[in-house]
Amino acid sequence: MFYFLKAPPKPVPKTIENQRVYDETTVDPNDEEVALDEATDEFAPYFNRQTVPKILITTSDRPRGRTVRFCEQLSQCIPNSHVYYRRGLALKRIIPQCMSRDFTDLIVINEDRKIPNGLVLSHLPDGPTAHFKMSSVRLRKEIKRKGKSPTEHQPEVILNNFTTRLGHSIGRMFASLFPHDPQFVGRQVATFHNQRDYIFFRFHRYIFKNEKKVAIQELGPRFTLKLRSLQKGTFDSKFGEYEWIHKRREMDTSRRKFHL
Repeated sequence: MFYFLKAPPKPVPKTIENQRVYDETTVDPNDEEVALDEATDEFAPYFNRQTVPKILITTSDRPRGRTVRFCEQLSQCIPNSHVYYRRGLALKRIIPQCMSRDFTDLIVINEDRKIPNGLVLSHLPDGPTAHFKMSSVRLRKEIKRKGKSPTEHQPEVILNNFTTRLGHSIGRMFASLFPHDPQFVGRQVATFHNQRDYIFFRFHRYIFKNEKKVAIQELGPRFTLKLRSLQKGTFDSKFGEYEWIHKRREMDTSRRKFHL
């Protein structure tokens, strides 16, 4: 007589993600303290539908062609955004002008050797201001099998894997760039996916092939962000108070330690 024993279940493979070092600031969705803080923070007027996002996108002084094209394509992804070029103006002078014209956020694209390599996002009028390193920029024409250009419909927004208090703040900054009510008829979606503290941005259109099958087309542009600092208030490089600064030697002691 033969007895057939069931094979033991396969062990879950170990990855950097599921071996992540526990962060004390990881947010519990039912945490009343977090809910109270977010109800009164700088983004509360947006989430309470008291403000409508209006975004100014600008660059470092004298931007090159690739940076200019990137700003134009980014503006097509973010409704009610406007591209203006600095023409030598300091950011401290631009911010009051933005406030007087009811802009809610300022995005600055920096470049090095003709390549976009940094992004500053400042929420107006009271901050905060986040500084990111930017890499892996791909313009629309450089993406294979891309779809047609984005339409003017308001996209859906997906924020994935922002789990700590710092991550929640960054996620709320990104969310406040987009209008509340997506226009589903446009079938467009903007995704900010955090993986190992790298934030991947993608802009897609989904297509219904039939009742069960759905395909997606990437529209572009695409880029990757890495948070360098989060500053209270609007941009101030000399006297600004920082909530968080990335210090590589002190913070990157373990490959399994993440901050967002």
